[in-house]
Amino acid sequence: MLGPWINSGALLLGGALGTLLGKVIPKRVREALPLSCGLMSIGIGTIMLNKVQTIPPVAMALLAGAFLGELLYLEKRLETGINWIQERITSRTQSAGAKPLPQGFILKFVTILVLFCISGMGIFGSMQEGISGDATVLITKSILDLFTATIFATELGLAVILIAIPQIVIQSTLFFAAVLLLPLLTPTMQADFSACGGIVMLATGLRICGIKIFPIVNMLPALILVMPLSALWAHFVG
Repeated sequence: MLGPWINSGALLLGGALGTLLGKVIPKRVREALPLSCGLMSIGIGTIMLNKVQTIPPVAMALLAGAFLGELLYLEKRLETGINWIQERITSRTQSAGAKPLPQGFILKFVTILVLFCISGMGIFGSMQEGISGDATVLITKSILDLFTATIFATELGLAVILIAIPQIVIQSTLFFAAVLLLPLLTPTMQADFSACGGIVMLATGLRICGIKIFPIVNMLPALILVMPLSALWAHFVG
């Protein structure tokens, strides 16, 4: 379980560096780095996509997963949950008479909480390492998170470091769940899973770069559906 530990370590380091550097990092650097991170995600997604063994199950998983995600309003529900948490924390802070937090603090904090803990790249990377033992995706995510955490910590301070706790819990759970499935998987199922995850990462990169705002959360059910569909395709079609 190398990837989750490296990812959380990168988040801790980035949060500490950002807190120390404060406002030293120029605004132009803060704007440029996310674009580079988006391009890296696009590149990795393209490489993972090339591993596909059977295209139809991957296509069906993506379509069915996106349909299910849209039907259940997954991304919308997540946004609603973020707004609810923001309102609760803000009201409690005001009622306790504590010093008000900087404007936009809660919104930014909850946003990066989602970004670091339940992004498509993190979920796919954790499952990928559990299935294949390859931590490349999570290690790459760690590099991206290091710079992203540094940038956000210049505004939010040490609060960014706290996100490492739920992050490693979620990634470890996904890792061990994937390990339990390993005896049931074939090389073709693993390859199709990687290809499906590559498409999700490609969409994530396009979203980070602001090229197209894909509903990434709504696409995540595809990662659950792709391996059963791949197995059924191999059994009935060959």
